[in-house]
Amino acid sequence: MSIKSELESLWQQLKPSGAQLVAVSKTHPAVAIEEAYAAGQRIFGESTAQELSAKHEQLPKDIEWHFIGHLQSNKVKYIAPFVQLIHAVDSEKLLQTIHKEGVKNGRQIDCLLQVHIALEENKYGFDEAELLELLNSGRLAEYPNARICGLMGIATNTTNEQHLHGEFAGLQQLFERFKASHFGDAPHFNQLSMGMSADYPLALQHGATLVRVGSLIFGNRSYAQA
Repeated sequence: MSIKSELESLWQQLKPSGAQLVAVSKTHPAVAIEEAYAAGQRIFGESTAQELSAKHEQLPKDIEWHFIGHLQSNKVKYIAPFVQLIHAVDSEKLLQTIHKEGVKNGRQIDCLLQVHIALEENKYGFDEAELLELLNSGRLAEYPNARICGLMGIATNTTNEQHLHGEFAGLQQLFERFKASHFGDAPHFNQLSMGMSADYPLALQHGATLVRVGSLIFGNRSYAQA
């Protein structure tokens, strides 16, 4: 199938839930993104600041760029002027840096707090206790230029659907609990980013508002291009 037909199929699947598709374009060349753009896709996800900055320069300026990978604090400055959403804020230090770069650029940068929901220890994110401590502390008010818009999680790399349902359900419950207890009626706290090419249908069943899909659209990653 072509990039256009894969996108059309995904859009149809997402339509009932209202979830948005983040086309994960990391390691894929600009020409592939241009093909997806021509088909109507506008949200693209990258995982390195260098690649994201280069593609932002090359490609149409109405693209909504999301940073979806592990972001080092010293790289924030390269994407702060234009990034639309940073999915994986996994430490307070990173949040502080995003706020500072937001101030420098005169803009509020939207962020998601990454929650560690997987069995793999090498995946990043806050655990529930750490998140609760941060939210209860009131320190988020010190970082107004880093606006918290929801939560993000990466599930365990497994084919066990029952296990995946448990991880996605747990993240959905955290999202709903924190929204009620700490964000109230704030309209901006409305994003739950979870689900990738192998498991996005399960994530949709648990309230995902953003799914991050790459290989289904673009094929296997092209590391030579990266």
